[in-house]
Amino acid sequence: MRPENLLKMSSALGVSADNILTGDIADKDYFLLSEKMRKLTPSQLRLIENIIDECNLLFNSESKE
Repeated sequence: MRPENLLKMSSALGVSADNILTGDIADKDYFLLSEKMRKLTPSQLRLIENIIDECNLLFNSESKE
C-alpha cells in the first residue's frame, strides 16, 4: 500500500496509521478519541464514561477468572 493511501484510510477511519499497521494504540489515537468526545453533550459524555467504567469492570473480572 502506498503511504498516501494509508494516510487517507487512517483519516477516513479516524485512527492512526500505527493502529492500522500494528494494532497498537498511539498517542494520536487518544487525541482522536478526545476530539470526538468534545463534540458530545455533557449528558452524552457521562453516559460514555459510565459505559467505559462498566467495560473496565467486566474486563478486569474476566482477567481474574
